[in-house]
Amino acid sequence: MPEPVKKPISAFARKPKTQEAEEGSSVIFEAETEKPDAKVKWQCNSKDIASDSKYIIAADGNKHSLTIKAITKEDASVYAVIAGGSKVKFELKVVSQPAEDPADGKPEEASSQPAVAPVQEETPAPAQAGDAHPPDTRQDLTGLFTEKPQSGEVTVGENITFVAKVNAESLLKKPTVKWFKGKWMDLASKSGKHLQLKETYDRNTKVYTFEMHIIAAKANFAGGYRCEVSSKDKFDSCNFDLTVHEARAPEGLDIRAAFRRTSTDGNDDSGELDFSTLLKKRDSFLKPSNRTVQVHTETDVDVWNILSQAPPSEYEKIAFQYGITDLRGMLKRLKKMKKEEKKSEAFLKKLDPAYQVSKGHKIKLAVEVANSDIEVKWLKNGQEIQPTGSKYIFESVGNMRYLTINHCSLADDAAYSCKVGDEKCTTELFVKEPPVLIVKNLEDQMVMKGERVELECEVSEEGANVKWEKDGVELTRDESFKYRFKKDGCKHVLIINEATKEDCGHYKVKTNGGESMAEVLVQEKELEVYQSIADLTVKAKDQAVFKCEVSDENVRGTWYKNGVEVKPDARVNITHIGRIHKLTIDDVKPEDEGDYTFVPDGYAFNLSAKLNFLEVKIDYVPRQDPPKIHLDCLGRTAESTIVVVAGNKLRLDVPITGDPAPTVIWTKGEKVVTEGDGRVHVETTKGHCVFTIECAERQDEGIYSVVVRNPAGEDTADIHVKVVDVPDPPMAPTILSVGEDSCVVQWEPPLFDGGQPIIGYVLERKKLKSYRWMRLNFDPYPETTYEAKRMIEGVPYEMRVYAVNSIGMSRHSPASQPFVPIAPTSEPLGLCVDDVSDTSITLKWRRPERIGSADLEGYGIEYCKEGTDEWIPAMEGLTERTSMVIKGLTTGDKLQFRVRAYNMAGPSAPATLAQPITIREIMQRPKIWLPRNLRQTLMKKVGDTMNIVIPFQGKPRPKVTWSKDGEPLDPTLASVRNSEVDTILFIRKTERKHSGKYELQVQIENVEDKAAVTLQVVDLPGPPEALKIVDTWGFNVALEWKPPKDNGNCEITGYTIQKADKKTMEWYTVHDQYRRTHCVVSDLIMGNEYVFRVFSINLVGLGPEPYCTKDSVYIQKTGIIYKPPSYKDHDFTEAPKFTRPLVDRSVIAGYNATLSCAVRGIPKPRVTWYKNKMDISNEAKYRMISKQGVLTLEIRKPCPFDGGVYTCKAVNDSGEDIVECKLEVRPQITREDKKEPKKEKIQEAN
Repeated sequence: MPEPVKKPISAFARKPKTQEAEEGSSVIFEAETEKPDAKVKWQCNSKDIASDSKYIIAADGNKHSLTIKAITKEDASVYAVIAGGSKVKFELKVVSQPAEDPADGKPEEASSQPAVAPVQEETPAPAQAGDAHPPDTRQDLTGLFTEKPQSGEVTVGENITFVAKVNAESLLKKPTVKWFKGKWMDLASKSGKHLQLKETYDRNTKVYTFEMHIIAAKANFAGGYRCEVSSKDKFDSCNFDLTVHEARAPEGLDIRAAFRRTSTDGNDDSGELDFSTLLKKRDSFLKPSNRTVQVHTETDVDVWNILSQAPPSEYEKIAFQYGITDLRGMLKRLKKMKKEEKKSEAFLKKLDPAYQVSKGHKIKLAVEVANSDIEVKWLKNGQEIQPTGSKYIFESVGNMRYLTINHCSLADDAAYSCKVGDEKCTTELFVKEPPVLIVKNLEDQMVMKGERVELECEVSEEGANVKWEKDGVELTRDESFKYRFKKDGCKHVLIINEATKEDCGHYKVKTNGGESMAEVLVQEKELEVYQSIADLTVKAKDQAVFKCEVSDENVRGTWYKNGVEVKPDARVNITHIGRIHKLTIDDVKPEDEGDYTFVPDGYAFNLSAKLNFLEVKIDYVPRQDPPKIHLDCLGRTAESTIVVVAGNKLRLDVPITGDPAPTVIWTKGEKVVTEGDGRVHVETTKGHCVFTIECAERQDEGIYSVVVRNPAGEDTADIHVKVVDVPDPPMAPTILSVGEDSCVVQWEPPLFDGGQPIIGYVLERKKLKSYRWMRLNFDPYPETTYEAKRMIEGVPYEMRVYAVNSIGMSRHSPASQPFVPIAPTSEPLGLCVDDVSDTSITLKWRRPERIGSADLEGYGIEYCKEGTDEWIPAMEGLTERTSMVIKGLTTGDKLQFRVRAYNMAGPSAPATLAQPITIREIMQRPKIWLPRNLRQTLMKKVGDTMNIVIPFQGKPRPKVTWSKDGEPLDPTLASVRNSEVDTILFIRKTERKHSGKYELQVQIENVEDKAAVTLQVVDLPGPPEALKIVDTWGFNVALEWKPPKDNGNCEITGYTIQKADKKTMEWYTVHDQYRRTHCVVSDLIMGNEYVFRVFSINLVGLGPEPYCTKDSVYIQKTGIIYKPPSYKDHDFTEAPKFTRPLVDRSVIAGYNATLSCAVRGIPKPRVTWYKNKMDISNEAKYRMISKQGVLTLEIRKPCPFDGGVYTCKAVNDSGEDIVECKLEVRPQITREDKKEPKKEKIQEAN
């Protein structure tokens, strides 16, 4: 029987999402379960949450919610919701409330914003960016990015933002985005002062926006970056570069000095490689002509040639792009390279400076020597290579010498030399290591609680490192050894010992070339009874054996007799071997009779049977007694049937009597049963005969006859034996239909039901390329048609069926034909009739809203006559267009039309018209749809092209007529082109004569519609008329003129007036866009003679010709008498006003006190001080001080009597003002008074 496998079912129909909230606000997490009666538990950091004032837990049917009020920073944590065996984790992120920006904070905001702007302005073209990025070696399952991060440049100290957008409309779960620098540096762990990662979600557009903010960029931030997005079985990635600019390096930079190591022992080859020097000077190397590195698509790329031509600032990017793992060794060898090679006498052609080969491939190194008879030596890292095995092959052909290295590995990455005498040439061999790919993916598993889980994958390289994750958290070897990691060549296995409910989740294995994910579900075990205990009837001295078999071999149990636990002793033996439990009673006695029960530990059911004691009493009769078979003693009759399960032991113990002892013969049909095959045992003892068959089989079923004979006679009895077994396996199931994530499967019942009715069926499914079957139901399903759900669209599956009866489960049926769950598209949208004629109809529609994973193959159009159900295809095959003209229809027929979209899954639901359509051209009144811009006067300049399109409607096709100013349109004046739906009036080059009112008339028989278009062709205006000088005075001249005769066929909007000195005749504009026909020209220079001219202006522009004055004006020099202006003296007087009032004060007696205020007034006011409305100006105790308007009253050593209301009064000729305050004088506290309260406190304390 196959091990039960659990189907990966989640208890949640909708899961809570990670949210972000501000401090002090509230947040609600919502979840929806599959079953309305499911029990839901909420947790925070793996601790249960109870409903209180902080947390509010609500449930309404299958909808559950958790509300967190008054959020603080401490609430930012990982939460979880648990229902049944499903646990969903989510996070609450708390952000501080944004502070209000001060008024002067805007410059800071403006200064930080331009840091991102250069990225958008200087982003390279897509073609260049594509050349600079290395090809991604991962398998691009689908394009998830709607917007990819672009390469950018930034100056040291500025900010830059990279944005990636993912459309989650077609994703089953939230996408996960990771940012990397270089090959595998995960930037999630680097978040802090200079790096921030943000994530937002737009519910309307269902678009996730992921941002990476680099703050105050440093020079070492430059390099290649990668953004990866994944969602379940979908994956996408994008590469981009960041260039950091700084001051140029001085000329003559030593490249080798830039590649320095952080060595403390003085050794150039030790320590880590420091690129900072090179990055700070990258601008000196990074010229516009070579800022991007070309990516060659050939399989064998000469990386050394690329490195020799690229600037040093690009070395790290090239190493990442071409998979060079030993960048340190490359730079070390670069440092040791000779700048110039002298001409060799031993070599005609030397080795190239460097070679590159992929791991596992072979490479041939070749040199040409001058002497064909000379011997050469090949060296590796200075050591001579010995010709052993098939690793190295040496060849000599003429002057050519070859070294072939087979099956290159990382150990072959070294310096190779060819030596001839004292001369040698050297090259570097770089072995490119391919990314580690996952060649065999993880498989979903469902296990029972306590079982062992093994997740196995296979990678492309032996000894490769992989990383295991559970629900996004990396797994490590903990103290409890919960997880064990096994590596066997290319196979990597994650082992979970004794799985629990907490081990449910999604497990992921990652390499540098891909990842694979699988789901593990843990199911509570349900104990099944494979064989129950049966009633027994035994005689004295015989053995009674109760036996049962359960599904779990680890389950123990207890035996009871009449409710009392059975204890093992000399006669009673209790055994437990595997799944079989036995109770054996030897030498049965009458007191052993009773009800025996077996109770499995930990399960609420039991198995019961009864032990009957048979006591045979035979009276001695000296005479002969004929034999007798006593079936009635067993509680059976001749018609009763004995049922035995196939594989169990069949034991027929028949009591017999007779004197002398009879002989016993067992027969089945006409055949006497013997012990021929070893399974049959016949035993005859005094008083009974026993017939036993070990491991009963189906052919053992039948009627068995027992015959007993002695000299006194014979007796015969028939016993019906029925052998029951598990049913035969059903036939291979048939897939009736498939959906988006489901299928309907049907099968035939098995040919043999095992002798017991079929209780139901158990179904399993698996992915086509997988080896693990997942069980779909645990309780037997009674029907022969089943709808399997929760499958992945586009993935091929297989199904198989088990039949179940009361005995057990059959073997599985053959697998069904592979099928792919693909849903038909939704119905086409917006089906409507575009046009109808006497023999045709035009239909239009839009694409379906949902297409699915399969491509849309086309549309099928059908029609049927009203009153019939026969749908007739309107065309052969499918059409990819969203409109269709159906021709050849019969006039007058009433037809219904429908359109269905087709994909691999078949046709979609049809889109039908609301009512049948009568095939007859409909008379449509003529109607002109005059565009809005033509409803007002259409203005064109002389020489412009006029092309107006006016749509209209009408059936049959209306007659179109154009006229101008009430007369038929002259064809030489304008061109007209008509169609069935519009008319076009075209004038290639407009003139003034084209102005006028154009009328359009569309007519069908005696029904017509009209529309008019007014065309105004305008031109520049002519010059004004009658310009004359009206008056002259001082430096002013008055001009007057008349409007022009030719206004250019539009309104005059103004005039431009210019003046010119007659000496120079340079014209200067005095007034522009002047609307009147008279003006005054001022600010003329005395002693100069002026002439004037005027231009006309209309909507087209300034007129080409001005009108000039015929006479000139001379500005006379006249005497000027200065008249000084008279001024009125200003009154500076001001009534007194206190600008600072007095303030109430409380002072201690014995210390000088002051009261201050400030007053202003012109002339200077007189100041008087009062105490309690009594003048104190002449009292010696008080001192009044006035300085620059600040008034001070000093009270010398005041006593409590000096307390009261003090008033200050200021008076001048313009008025007066008063301020007052209260002064409290507190008595001094002596030391004795201070000590007494302390003593009282001490006494009270004692």
